[in-house]
Amino acid sequence: MTRQFADEVIRPVAEELDRDERFPTEIYAQMAQLGLFGICVPEAMGGPGMDTLAYAIVMEELSRGYASVADQCGLVELITTLLVTHGTQAQRDMWLPDILAAKTKVAYCITEPEAGTDVSGIRTTAVRDGEGWRLNGGKIWIHNAPVADLGFVLARTDPEAGHRGMSIFVVDLHADGVARGPKEHKMGQRASQVGPLHFDNVTLPAHALLGAEGRGFHMMMSVLDKGRVGIAALAVGIGQAGLDAAVEYAAQRRQFDKAISEFQGVQWLLADIAKDVEAARLLAHSAAHKIDIGADATKACSMAKCFAGDMAVARSADALQVFGGSGYIKGFEVERLYRDAKITQIYEGTNQIQRMIIARELLAKGADA
Repeated sequence: MTRQFADEVIRPVAEELDRDERFPTEIYAQMAQLGLFGICVPEAMGGPGMDTLAYAIVMEELSRGYASVADQCGLVELITTLLVTHGTQAQRDMWLPDILAAKTKVAYCITEPEAGTDVSGIRTTAVRDGEGWRLNGGKIWIHNAPVADLGFVLARTDPEAGHRGMSIFVVDLHADGVARGPKEHKMGQRASQVGPLHFDNVTLPAHALLGAEGRGFHMMMSVLDKGRVGIAALAVGIGQAGLDAAVEYAAQRRQFDKAISEFQGVQWLLADIAKDVEAARLLAHSAAHKIDIGADATKACSMAKCFAGDMAVARSADALQVFGGSGYIKGFEVERLYRDAKITQIYEGTNQIQRMIIARELLAKGADA
Protein backbone atom coordinates (compact mmCIF):
# COMPACT_ATOMS: atom_id res chain seq x y z
CA MET A 1 0.00 0.00 0.00
CA THR A 2 2.75 2.43 0.97
CA ARG A 3 4.72 1.70 -2.21
CA GLN A 4 1.66 2.36 -4.34
CA PHE A 5 1.00 5.61 -2.46
CA ALA A 6 4.62 6.70 -2.93
CA ASP A 7 4.55 5.92 -6.66
CA GLU A 8 1.15 7.42 -7.41
CA VAL A 9 0.94 10.37 -5.01
CA ILE A 10 4.39 11.37 -3.76
CA ARG A 11 6.82 10.83 -6.64
CA PRO A 12 4.85 12.86 -9.22
CA VAL A 13 5.12 16.00 -7.05
CA ALA A 14 8.52 15.42 -5.42
CA GLU A 15 10.42 17.76 -7.75
CA GLU A 16 7.85 20.51 -7.28
CA LEU A 17 7.95 20.12 -3.49
CA ASP A 18 11.73 20.24 -3.54
CA ARG A 19 11.81 23.31 -5.78
CA ASP A 20 9.20 25.28 -3.83
CA GLU A 21 10.14 23.96 -0.35
CA ARG A 22 6.42 23.45 0.23
CA PHE A 23 4.90 21.67 3.22
CA PRO A 24 2.53 19.15 1.56
CA THR A 25 -0.47 19.32 3.87
CA GLU A 26 -2.66 17.42 1.41
CA ILE A 27 -0.24 14.48 1.26
CA TYR A 28 -0.05 14.22 5.04
CA ALA A 29 -3.85 14.25 5.29
CA GLN A 30 -3.97 11.26 2.92
CA MET A 31 -1.22 9.49 4.87
CA ALA A 32 -3.23 9.93 8.05
CA GLN A 33 -6.28 8.36 6.37
CA LEU A 34 -4.13 5.38 5.36
CA GLY A 35 -2.77 4.93 8.90
CA LEU A 36 0.80 5.93 8.03
CA PHE A 37 1.35 8.04 11.14
CA GLY A 38 2.09 6.55 14.55
CA ILE A 39 2.77 3.11 13.08
CA CYS A 40 3.44 1.53 16.49
CA VAL A 41 0.61 3.23 18.38
CA PRO A 42 -1.66 0.48 19.78
CA GLU A 43 -5.04 0.01 18.14
CA ALA A 44 -6.70 0.69 21.49
CA MET A 45 -5.21 4.21 21.31
CA GLY A 46 -6.29 4.80 17.73
CA GLY A 47 -3.12 3.70 15.93
CA PRO A 48 -2.33 0.91 13.44
CA GLY A 49 -0.84 -1.25 16.23
CA MET A 50 2.07 -2.45 14.11
CA ASP A 51 5.70 -3.10 15.06
CA THR A 52 9.07 -1.45 14.45
CA LEU A 53 9.77 -3.64 11.43
CA ALA A 54 6.57 -2.39 9.80
CA TYR A 55 7.66 1.16 10.63
CA ALA A 56 11.01 0.56 8.88
CA ILE A 57 9.25 -0.77 5.78
CA VAL A 58 6.90 2.22 5.67
CA MET A 59 9.82 4.64 6.04
CA GLU A 60 11.73 3.02 3.19
CA GLU A 61 8.78 3.03 0.81
CA LEU A 62 7.84 6.64 1.59
CA SER A 63 11.46 7.67 1.09
CA ARG A 64 11.50 6.04 -2.33
CA GLY A 65 8.88 8.63 -3.17
CA TYR A 66 10.52 11.58 -1.38
CA ALA A 67 12.61 11.55 1.78
CA SER A 68 11.05 14.78 3.11
CA VAL A 69 7.68 13.01 3.30
CA ALA A 70 9.23 10.03 5.08
CA ASP A 71 10.82 12.47 7.52
CA GLN A 72 7.35 13.58 8.65
CA CYS A 73 6.36 9.97 9.30
CA GLY A 74 9.53 9.51 11.37
CA LEU A 75 8.92 12.65 13.40
CA VAL A 76 5.35 11.65 14.25
CA GLU A 77 6.56 8.16 15.19
CA LEU A 78 8.99 9.55 17.79
CA ILE A 79 6.43 11.97 19.23
CA THR A 80 3.67 9.36 19.48
CA THR A 81 6.10 6.87 21.04
CA LEU A 82 6.87 9.45 23.73
CA LEU A 83 3.17 10.05 24.35
CA VAL A 84 2.23 6.37 24.42
CA THR A 85 5.15 5.39 26.66
CA HIS A 86 5.36 8.34 29.04
CA GLY A 87 2.14 10.35 28.76
CA THR A 88 -0.82 10.15 31.09
CA GLN A 89 -4.17 8.95 29.82
CA ALA A 90 -5.39 12.54 29.90
CA GLN A 91 -2.42 13.70 27.80
CA ARG A 92 -2.92 10.93 25.27
CA ASP A 93 -6.62 11.74 25.02
CA MET A 94 -5.82 15.43 24.58
CA TRP A 95 -3.16 15.22 21.88
CA LEU A 96 -2.86 11.79 20.28
CA PRO A 97 -6.01 11.68 18.08
CA ASP A 98 -5.27 14.95 16.29
CA ILE A 99 -1.60 14.07 15.83
CA LEU A 100 -2.50 10.75 14.23
CA ALA A 101 -5.07 12.50 12.03
CA ALA A 102 -2.47 15.07 10.87
CA LYS A 103 -4.67 17.84 12.28
CA THR A 104 -1.99 18.82 14.79
CA LYS A 105 1.55 19.30 13.49
CA VAL A 106 4.33 18.51 15.95
CA ALA A 107 7.97 19.41 16.50
CA TYR A 108 10.62 17.64 18.58
CA CYS A 109 12.59 20.50 20.11
CA ILE A 110 16.03 19.48 21.38
CA THR A 111 18.89 21.08 19.44
CA GLU A 112 20.35 24.43 20.56
CA PRO A 113 23.38 26.47 19.47
CA GLU A 114 25.46 24.89 22.25
CA ALA A 115 23.65 21.56 22.33
CA GLY A 116 23.69 19.36 19.25
CA THR A 117 25.32 16.00 19.76
CA ASP A 118 26.14 17.10 23.31
CA VAL A 119 22.68 17.37 24.85
CA SER A 120 24.25 18.36 28.18
CA GLY A 121 24.78 21.82 26.65
CA ILE A 122 21.06 22.64 26.74
CA ARG A 123 20.33 26.12 28.15
CA THR A 124 16.53 26.32 27.75
CA THR A 125 14.95 26.40 31.22
CA ALA A 126 11.57 25.71 32.75
CA VAL A 127 10.99 27.02 36.28
CA ARG A 128 8.00 26.45 38.49
CA ASP A 129 5.40 29.20 38.51
CA GLY A 130 2.60 28.34 40.90
CA GLU A 131 1.15 25.04 39.73
CA GLY A 132 2.61 25.50 36.26
CA TRP A 133 5.92 26.48 34.65
CA ARG A 134 7.66 29.30 32.81
CA LEU A 135 9.74 28.42 29.75
CA ASN A 136 12.66 30.47 28.47
CA GLY A 137 15.30 29.77 25.84
CA GLY A 138 15.67 28.89 22.20
CA LYS A 139 16.08 26.00 19.80
CA ILE A 140 17.61 25.77 16.32
CA TRP A 141 17.24 23.49 13.30
CA ILE A 142 13.93 22.14 14.57
CA HIS A 143 11.97 19.98 12.14
CA ASN A 144 8.50 21.49 11.54
CA ALA A 145 9.30 24.64 13.56
CA PRO A 146 7.86 26.96 10.87
CA VAL A 147 4.51 25.11 10.79
CA ALA A 148 4.09 23.13 14.03
CA ASP A 149 1.23 23.49 16.50
CA LEU A 150 2.80 21.56 19.39
CA GLY A 151 6.43 21.41 20.44
CA PHE A 152 7.85 18.66 22.63
CA VAL A 153 10.56 20.72 24.29
CA LEU A 154 13.53 19.44 26.29
CA ALA A 155 14.36 21.97 29.01
CA ARG A 156 16.36 22.19 32.23
CA THR A 157 14.27 22.07 35.39
CA ASP A 158 17.26 21.65 37.74
CA PRO A 159 20.46 23.34 36.52
CA GLU A 160 22.56 21.49 39.10
CA ALA A 161 21.43 17.96 38.30
CA GLY A 162 23.05 17.38 34.91
CA HIS A 163 21.17 14.83 32.79
CA ARG A 164 18.80 14.21 35.69
CA GLY A 165 17.77 17.86 35.67
CA MET A 166 16.01 17.81 32.27
CA SER A 167 12.31 17.46 31.55
CA ILE A 168 10.10 17.40 28.45
CA PHE A 169 7.20 19.82 28.07
CA VAL A 170 4.40 19.86 25.52
CA VAL A 171 4.17 23.48 24.39
CA ASP A 172 1.46 25.24 22.41
CA LEU A 173 3.55 26.94 19.73
CA HIS A 174 0.80 29.51 19.13
CA ALA A 175 1.01 30.73 22.74
CA ASP A 176 2.16 34.17 23.85
CA GLY A 177 5.93 34.32 24.15
CA VAL A 178 6.65 31.78 21.39
CA ALA A 179 8.43 33.20 18.34
CA ARG A 180 9.53 31.44 15.17
CA GLY A 181 12.66 32.46 13.31
CA PRO A 182 13.01 32.35 9.53
CA LYS A 183 12.79 29.01 7.75
CA GLU A 184 16.15 27.49 6.89
CA HIS A 185 16.87 26.84 3.21
CA LYS A 186 18.56 23.46 3.10
CA MET A 187 20.73 21.59 0.63
CA GLY A 188 18.35 18.63 0.52
CA GLN A 189 15.02 17.37 1.83
CA ARG A 190 13.86 20.89 1.11
CA ALA A 191 10.13 20.31 1.67
CA SER A 192 10.92 19.32 5.25
CA GLN A 193 10.44 22.56 7.18
CA VAL A 194 13.26 23.47 9.57
CA GLY A 195 13.85 26.59 11.67
CA PRO A 196 14.46 28.12 15.10
CA LEU A 197 12.07 28.64 18.00
CA HIS A 198 12.34 31.17 20.82
CA PHE A 199 10.58 31.01 24.20
CA ASP A 200 10.19 34.19 26.22
CA ASN A 201 8.45 33.63 29.56
CA VAL A 202 6.00 31.18 28.03
CA THR A 203 3.42 30.14 30.62
CA LEU A 204 2.84 26.40 30.76
CA PRO A 205 0.06 24.60 32.66
CA ALA A 206 0.92 21.74 35.01
CA HIS A 207 -0.24 19.14 32.48
CA ALA A 208 2.38 20.36 29.98
CA LEU A 209 5.01 18.27 31.80
CA LEU A 210 5.38 14.94 30.00
CA GLY A 211 6.24 12.08 32.32
CA ALA A 212 8.12 12.72 35.53
CA GLU A 213 10.14 15.82 36.25
CA GLY A 214 13.85 15.18 35.73
CA ARG A 215 13.28 12.24 33.36
CA GLY A 216 13.43 14.20 30.11
CA PHE A 217 16.90 13.05 29.07
CA HIS A 218 16.00 9.42 29.77
CA MET A 219 12.77 9.76 27.81
CA MET A 220 14.58 11.34 24.88
CA MET A 221 17.18 8.58 24.86
CA SER A 222 14.46 5.93 25.01
CA VAL A 223 13.28 6.77 21.47
CA LEU A 224 16.72 7.19 19.88
CA ASP A 225 17.06 3.55 18.83
CA LYS A 226 13.76 3.66 16.97
CA GLY A 227 14.70 7.02 15.48
CA ARG A 228 17.93 5.59 14.12
CA VAL A 229 16.13 2.63 12.58
CA GLY A 230 13.81 5.12 10.89
CA ILE A 231 16.69 7.12 9.42
CA ALA A 232 18.41 3.92 8.29
CA ALA A 233 15.26 2.86 6.47
CA LEU A 234 14.85 6.34 4.97
CA ALA A 235 18.43 6.11 3.67
CA VAL A 236 17.65 2.70 2.16
CA GLY A 237 14.70 4.28 0.35
CA ILE A 238 16.97 6.93 -1.14
CA GLY A 239 19.42 4.24 -2.24
CA GLN A 240 16.66 2.11 -3.75
CA ALA A 241 15.22 5.07 -5.64
CA GLY A 242 18.66 5.81 -7.04
CA LEU A 243 19.11 2.19 -8.11
CA ASP A 244 15.67 2.10 -9.77
CA ALA A 245 16.41 5.29 -11.70
CA ALA A 246 19.91 4.17 -12.73
CA VAL A 247 18.76 0.75 -13.98
CA GLU A 248 15.97 2.32 -16.04
CA TYR A 249 18.24 4.99 -17.51
CA ALA A 250 21.07 2.54 -18.30
CA ALA A 251 18.67 0.40 -20.33
CA GLN A 252 17.46 3.41 -22.34
CA ARG A 253 20.59 5.50 -22.83
CA ARG A 254 22.59 4.51 -25.92
CA GLN A 255 26.24 5.21 -26.71
CA PHE A 256 28.39 3.58 -29.40
CA ASP A 257 25.25 1.94 -30.86
CA LYS A 258 24.37 0.03 -27.69
CA ALA A 259 22.62 0.59 -24.37
CA ILE A 260 25.08 1.72 -21.71
CA SER A 261 23.78 -1.14 -19.55
CA GLU A 262 25.87 -3.42 -21.77
CA PHE A 263 29.12 -1.81 -20.64
CA GLN A 264 30.88 -3.55 -17.78
CA GLY A 265 31.78 -0.27 -16.07
CA VAL A 266 28.10 0.64 -15.79
CA GLN A 267 27.14 -2.88 -14.75
CA TRP A 268 29.62 -2.77 -11.87
CA LEU A 269 28.20 0.54 -10.68
CA LEU A 270 24.69 -0.96 -10.66
CA ALA A 271 25.90 -4.10 -8.89
CA ASP A 272 27.65 -2.10 -6.16
CA ILE A 273 24.56 0.03 -5.57
CA ALA A 274 22.31 -3.04 -5.41
CA LYS A 275 24.43 -5.03 -2.95
CA ASP A 276 24.89 -2.10 -0.56
CA VAL A 277 21.21 -1.15 -0.64
CA GLU A 278 20.31 -4.73 0.25
CA ALA A 279 22.91 -4.88 3.02
CA ALA A 280 21.61 -1.63 4.53
CA ARG A 281 18.03 -2.89 4.30
CA LEU A 282 18.89 -6.09 6.15
CA LEU A 283 20.75 -4.16 8.87
CA ALA A 284 17.72 -1.90 9.34
CA HIS A 285 15.32 -4.84 9.49
CA SER A 286 17.55 -6.71 11.93
CA ALA A 287 17.77 -3.70 14.24
CA ALA A 288 13.99 -3.23 14.08
CA HIS A 289 13.48 -6.89 14.96
CA LYS A 290 15.75 -6.54 18.00
CA ILE A 291 13.61 -3.66 19.25
CA ASP A 292 10.45 -5.69 18.69
CA ILE A 293 11.66 -8.70 20.69
CA GLY A 294 12.92 -6.51 23.54
CA ALA A 295 16.61 -7.24 22.94
CA ASP A 296 19.39 -4.71 23.50
CA ALA A 297 19.25 -2.96 20.15
CA THR A 298 21.57 0.03 20.63
CA LYS A 299 24.55 -1.33 18.71
CA ALA A 300 22.38 -2.76 15.94
CA CYS A 301 20.51 0.53 15.49
CA SER A 302 23.73 2.56 15.37
CA MET A 303 25.25 0.12 12.88
CA ALA A 304 22.16 0.30 10.67
CA LYS A 305 21.98 4.09 10.74
CA CYS A 306 25.72 4.56 10.16
CA PHE A 307 26.01 2.03 7.31
CA ALA A 308 22.79 3.10 5.61
CA GLY A 309 23.65 6.80 5.76
CA ASP A 310 27.10 6.25 4.29
CA MET A 311 25.58 3.95 1.68
CA ALA A 312 22.97 6.51 0.65
CA VAL A 313 25.59 9.19 0.05
CA ALA A 314 28.06 6.95 -1.79
CA ARG A 315 25.55 5.02 -3.85
CA SER A 316 23.36 7.97 -4.80
CA ALA A 317 26.59 9.46 -6.19
CA ASP A 318 27.08 6.25 -8.20
CA ALA A 319 23.51 6.43 -9.48
CA LEU A 320 24.16 10.01 -10.57
CA GLN A 321 27.34 8.83 -12.31
CA VAL A 322 25.31 6.43 -14.45
CA PHE A 323 23.38 9.44 -15.74
CA GLY A 324 26.58 11.31 -16.61
CA GLY A 325 26.11 15.03 -17.21
CA SER A 326 22.32 14.69 -17.13
CA GLY A 327 22.47 13.59 -13.50
CA TYR A 328 24.06 16.90 -12.54
CA ILE A 329 21.11 18.90 -13.88
CA LYS A 330 18.18 19.97 -11.72
CA GLY A 331 14.99 18.20 -12.67
CA PHE A 332 16.62 14.77 -12.78
CA GLU A 333 15.61 12.66 -9.79
CA VAL A 334 19.14 11.47 -9.05
CA GLU A 335 20.35 15.05 -8.53
CA ARG A 336 17.76 15.48 -5.78
CA LEU A 337 18.49 12.06 -4.27
CA TYR A 338 22.19 12.96 -3.99
CA ARG A 339 21.31 16.13 -2.07
CA ASP A 340 18.69 14.37 0.07
CA ALA A 341 21.14 11.64 1.11
CA LYS A 342 23.70 13.82 2.88
CA ILE A 343 21.62 14.65 5.94
CA THR A 344 21.27 10.94 6.78
CA GLN A 345 24.91 11.02 7.89
CA ILE A 346 24.18 13.94 10.22
CA TYR A 347 20.79 13.95 11.93
CA GLU A 348 19.65 11.54 14.63
CA GLY A 349 23.30 11.48 15.73
CA THR A 350 26.17 11.99 13.29
CA ASN A 351 27.80 8.89 11.84
CA GLN A 352 30.93 9.72 13.82
CA ILE A 353 28.85 9.45 16.99
CA GLN A 354 27.35 6.17 15.75
CA ARG A 355 30.86 4.77 15.39
CA MET A 356 31.64 5.82 18.95
CA ILE A 357 28.48 4.08 20.18
CA ILE A 358 29.29 0.91 18.24
CA ALA A 359 32.83 0.83 19.64
CA ARG A 360 31.59 1.51 23.17
CA GLU A 361 29.10 -1.33 22.95
CA LEU A 362 31.75 -3.70 21.56
CA LEU A 363 34.26 -2.85 24.26
CA ALA A 364 31.71 -3.04 27.08
CA LYS A 365 29.80 -6.15 26.03
CA GLY A 366 31.91 -7.99 23.46
CA ALA A 367 31.44 -8.67 19.77
CA ASP A 368 28.45 -10.99 20.27
CA ALA A 369 26.39 -8.49 22.30
